[in-house]
Amino acid sequence: MLSLEQIEKNYDILRTHIPQMRIHYAMKANPDLRILETMIDKNADFDVASDGEIRTLASLGVPGEKMIYANPIKTEAGLKACVDAGVTRMTFDSESEICKIAKWVPHATVLLRLRIDNPKAHVDLNKKFGAPREKALSLMRLARQAGLDMAGIAFHVGSQVTTADSYLHAFDVVHELLEEAKNEGFDLPIMDIGGGFPIPETGVHYNLTAILDQIAARLREDFSDKIIWSEPGRYMAGTAQNLITKVIGVNERNGQVWYFLDDGIYGTFSGVIFDQWDYKLISFKEGEKIPATFAGPSCDSLDIMFRGKMTEPLEVDDLLLVPVCGAYTSASATTFNGFKKARMVIWEDVRDELGLGNEQLSLAV
Repeated sequence: MLSLEQIEKNYDILRTHIPQMRIHYAMKANPDLRILETMIDKNADFDVASDGEIRTLASLGVPGEKMIYANPIKTEAGLKACVDAGVTRMTFDSESEICKIAKWVPHATVLLRLRIDNPKAHVDLNKKFGAPREKALSLMRLARQAGLDMAGIAFHVGSQVTTADSYLHAFDVVHELLEEAKNEGFDLPIMDIGGGFPIPETGVHYNLTAILDQIAARLREDFSDKIIWSEPGRYMAGTAQNLITKVIGVNERNGQVWYFLDDGIYGTFSGVIFDQWDYKLISFKEGEKIPATFAGPSCDSLDIMFRGKMTEPLEVDDLLLVPVCGAYTSASATTFNGFKKARMVIWEDVRDELGLGNEQLSLAV
């Protein structure tokens, strides 16, 4: 169940609290066409990571100047798609990438992806990407020598960041680097602060307004002359989608109840593995909670989502609501074993068809 109004709300919150920021939706989180169309209507830009994403947006009429190829390691197919779609903005973090970009997109506008370690992040993206601070200036020189438009610094503090501290630390590092680069004649008008804005998660507490306001204040203080980009994905899509799944089997194994669902690890619950996410299961039933194992419908024994998860006792055909599952779920779902992906329904269409307001529809559900 996808809410397009929630997508719009999430976008508007960022625009309200950080008006200086130009938002690039990271479509990898959830590339549903209706989300992309909503983002287009909001005049958002896009963070793309592959030829497939570039060509999808191009087919929707998104011009190349509204995309940033933010994958620091690019494929030849991706660079060919850039040529075809007119994408000239991209990130890099290595010398080999400079050579590839200069070959395929001469004079491209490039941002150096800087490594900002943050082991507290839900997913620390800097384990894979980002140039170390000590190599930053030398890579920038090489980009300039290759004829590229060396235009700024990019970083990503990691996924699901629950305080502004990691952003503030990154701003300190970038501010220092910008001063050094200025002394070498670099004009770097752009800073890309990546994503990382949080969504509700079991056992995690944060104040989104405080995080955004602290970021905005620091941007006004030290980077008021910069063009600020961001690449939210989880934040934009995570709260906009809920899953409704059914119990299709009940068994007892090794002294614990097992519930088999019609969706699993190879489907919407792919985020359990790929995103290390602990999804909440709401049964709307009463009774003393018991520990249970939840498994998916496939024949693979890997297809187990939760062990010892507390739940009210369930029966075959009971429905479960899984909230806040819009990011990195359906995007990485498969049709393994011949099972179809969960059908997507637009929340507002259901609401309008029933002639109910949001509050009434919630009560009806």
